[in-house]
Parts: sequence; C-alpha cells; structure tokens
Amino acid sequence: MRRPGAVRAAVACLLAVLPAAACERGATTAPAPPPTGAAGGTITVASGLDVTGTDGVRHRLIEEWNRRNPEHPARLVQLSGAADQQRSQLLGALQSGSASYDVVNLDITWIPEFAEAGLISPLDGRVDLGDFIDRVADTASWKGHVYSVPFNSDVGLLYYRKDYLEEAGIGPSLWSGGERPWSKVTAAIDALDAQRNRPEAYEHGWTGQLGAYEGLTVNAIEAFASAGVRLTDDKGNYTADRADLEEGLRALGERVAERRLLPDALTSDETTSLDDFTEGRTAFLRHWPYAYGLLWKDLPRGSFDVTRLPGKAVLGGQNLAVAAGSPRARWALELVEFLTGRSSERCLLDAGFAATRESAYADPGVTCGITDGTGGESTRAPTVEGSGPVPADAEGRPAHAAELLVSLKNAEQRPRTPYYGAFTQALQSHLHRWLERKAPDPEAAAAELDEALRKALEGR
Repeated sequence: MRRPGAVRAAVACLLAVLPAAACERGATTAPAPPPTGAAGGTITVASGLDVTGTDGVRHRLIEEWNRRNPEHPARLVQLSGAADQQRSQLLGALQSGSASYDVVNLDITWIPEFAEAGLISPLDGRVDLGDFIDRVADTASWKGHVYSVPFNSDVGLLYYRKDYLEEAGIGPSLWSGGERPWSKVTAAIDALDAQRNRPEAYEHGWTGQLGAYEGLTVNAIEAFASAGVRLTDDKGNYTADRADLEEGLRALGERVAERRLLPDALTSDETTSLDDFTEGRTAFLRHWPYAYGLLWKDLPRGSFDVTRLPGKAVLGGQNLAVAAGSPRARWALELVEFLTGRSSERCLLDAGFAATRESAYADPGVTCGITDGTGGESTRAPTVEGSGPVPADAEGRPAHAAELLVSLKNAEQRPRTPYYGAFTQALQSHLHRWLERKAPDPEAAAAELDEALRKALEGR
C-alpha cells in the first residue's frame, strides 16, 4: 500500500503546471548518490550566452582546462534564446537524455527545481564553499544538500551619466553616506529635469528592464524588498499578504512614475535599456556588472560611472552542476572545481562578471591564470570583447570591484523554490498589465496578485 503522504505528493504533481521536471522523476526526500562515473571522452558543458563576447572568458577558461588536461578535454555548448527558453531546453534534454551534457550552467533560481527533479547530482562533501561570498554560497544548496558550485554571480548596479549630473550641479555627494534610498535618484532626476539647457538627446530620468520577462521580476523584487516586503521565506513558502503586496506595488509605482521613467522601459530588456543609456536618452540605468565594459567601449571617457543600486539589489548569476547519470561525472566535477577555482574567478572578475569568491576581490595573490598556450601569461586581457582595458585599482581589478563586492554581500535573493518558473510567470504577467494602466489601483491588483502567487508557490 502507498503511504498517504506519497499519494498526496503524486496528486500535487499531477495538478501542478510547473515544474514539469519534478513530476517527471518525483520529488525525493533524499538525494541520489554522488557522481562517480569515470568514463573517458569529451566533457560537455551546456551554458547560456557568454556576455563577454565570442572569444569570451568562459570559452577561454575551457581552453585553459584543455591545455592542462588533454586526456579529458571539454567543450562548451552555448544554448540559444532567453533564460526561460534555455531552462526549457535543459529540462527537456536532461529528462529525455537527448543531449549528453555532463556539466550544466544553471541560473541560480533553477537549482531547487533541477535538484528536486533529480536532474543534477548532489555534491555533499565534494566541494568547499568556504571562500565563496555568503549570499552567493547560499544558492548552491537545496534542502540541506549541495547541488552546485557558484560560477559567476550578478547583482543590480546603478549606472549614471556623470556628465549630465555635473552639468546640472549634482556632484559626488549624491552617493555619500551609508544609506542610499531610491529617493536620492528621484531627487537627482528632478534637479536634472529642472535645468533649462538639458542635453539634446535626454528624454527621461531612468530606465531598466521592465518588459514582460525575468527582468521585470528582478526590478519588482528590488522595489518590494526596498520597501521591506518579502514574498517568501528561506524555504520558498509564500509569506506575503494583500497589505504587503499593496505596499510593494506602491513602491514599484513610485519608481516607474511616468514623469521620471523612459517610456520604452516597459518593453525594455538588457540590450534595449543599455542602448537607451548609451544614446543619452536617460541619465540613470539599472543594469548588471557586465554593462560596464560595454559602456566603456561606447561612451566618452569620464562621461559615466557606476555605483551600488539604491535600496535593495537582487542577486543573479549562474552555478555549475554535474548532470545526474553523467558517465564522466568524476572528470566533470574536476572541471567544475577548475572553472570555479580562485584563479578562474579572478579571470571572471577581470572580464566583467561578478566573481563568486571573496579572494578574487580581496587577495592580492590571486591572479587570472589563463595562459597563451606556451606556458606564458596571456597577452589578451580578459575584458569584455572590444572594450579594451577598463579602469583598474592598484591590484589590477576593475575599479568598481569594491562596490560590487559590497552589493553582492547585501544582495536580495529571489524566492528559492522548485516552483520558481510558475512564480515568475505569475508575477510578470500581473505586474506588466498593472504597469501598462494609466492609473493603476494597488488594492485591486494586490488581491489578484496575492491569489496568483499563492497558487504558483504551492504548485497549484
């Protein structure tokens, strides 16, 4: 006979729309055995697009591994499409076995789903997370078991047109002090808008990623968290209520007030928002760390700068995991350890990513170990493609690395749940409709959103 709990779990899987993977293999109370396969052959790494270019740092780290381990070569397979499409591709491939991936580079929000579904191997006792930034290290585990290793992190930052603000008499004091509320941004926008001789290209104060995709989820959670509103506990259980959601919606509404927000922001993603900032249409941009190198390439020297995002910033990034059942699991794990090692993390930082290890930011003895193939140090600086060397500190790190580390240490987590796909879809769809209305009503929207999020996070 089946136990009642098992029956309820089976029924929940049948009723749940997402995640399909958890129902495919069944959510287990204990993880599968750790990876042991030691077969030969090429180690295949599946990953999303490398934002540092066609000859990007991820590809070059794989090349470095191959130079050091010719008997166990690796190859990088880059998945096409947006993050949601990549998630679907990986779920389908790992469930069906249609692609022989040994290592998968997963968005940190996918770890619970893939772990719960038994698609990635537990790494308990196999990796040491001691040097990783605490907030980042937290993303590696699920239900007390380690399933991944942080590879490159991410966190929201605020880019601003230094030349625009200086012309309006707004100096560095804007960012002084420990507290950095969003009101400092709105005050600067209002001061800029009050100037008679504004830059010709300038239209509105700020832009971000507010299209109906994951970018909207991130921006919304940053606004909610800055107002003290959190949607779930550490285990992914829904903890908000209608009053919380009303407060969060008002905070988001203040950020996207029509007189301060670039109108195109409601359809913008990372690329279009970056283009609007580069073209001078706005003075402030909420974006990720890799944008610095691209802006350094395209904007006049000294015309922009970057700082911590006022209020709360959301943690992003990807972790490496060993695919369950990989016949090359032993070597796959060694590759993961190399790609996430101290030297590799310094390479990622130099290239424009947010490194996951504290030593990459703080230890002067940690340097990038990519070579030129002859044993010597590479002459190709690991910076964003086409950007050239960006401003550096005394140890050769990007000049804003110290600010980046503070942001990572204080970053806000998105809900950690195997139902994240359903959660973000519900949040995006409801919020985008709400933002498109001319006079949004927080009370009515909160009631609808409360019901939708409750169902999504309960797997209904």
